[in-house]
Formats: sequence, C-alpha cells, structure tokens
Amino acid sequence: QVQLVESGGGLVQTGGSLRLSCAASGRTASNYAMGWFRQAPGKEREFVAAVHWNGFTKNYADSVQGRFTISRDNARSTVYLQINSLKPEDTAVYYCAADTWLGVTTKGSHPLYWGQGTQVTVST
Repeated sequence: QVQLVESGGGLVQTGGSLRLSCAASGRTASNYAMGWFRQAPGKEREFVAAVHWNGFTKNYADSVQGRFTISRDNARSTVYLQINSLKPEDTAVYYCAADTWLGVTTKGSHPLYWGQGTQVTVST
C-alpha cells in the first residue's frame, strides 16, 4: 500500500507560481513512478506530468510543457510539481498518483494509488 498526501495548492494571480508537494508513505513508495493529474470543474481528470522512479525520465502534457516541472526526492519520499506562469485555465484540483511508468503515463489509464487532491485557483 502507498499513501499519498498533496499540499501546496492555493489561490494565485495569473502569471504567478506555486509548488505542489506529494508526500508518499509505504515501504515501497520510492519504487513507483509518480504522476500529477488535474480535474477542472465540469471536465474529466487529465494527465499533467509524470516522473519515473529513477527521477530522470519525465513526461509532460503538451498544455503544460515549459511551464510545469516535476521532480522527486526519494530520500524524502516526496514528489514536487513546480508550476510557473499560471493561467486561469490551470484552475483545477491537482492529484498525485503512483503506479508503474505505463500506469501513470498511458492515456486513459487509472493509476493504482491516488492522493486526495489539492485545489489550485488562478485568478485573472
């Protein structure tokens, strides 16, 4: 079992930045690929970014490429999502997820473990 707890969300103005954190617990948490997903009101949950357990292999949605940076610190069992140049369309609940690399990056997949989500609201 892997437990995931997100933090760092909040209200920010357009153009601002946030850093989301996802603390993982469980004996094998560092062995999993980790991903960030988001769900805006009235929309389906969508993939944002993922990082392999090795910390080097990463994948991003086209809509966030160049603005979002995912990273992980296996010593702290924590994954981060640095969000820059925020736009109103980035407003959503952001979820952390853990699974195999294919489990977090394959379109339409449903990763094995999920956090409870953290709200990001971008004001105009």
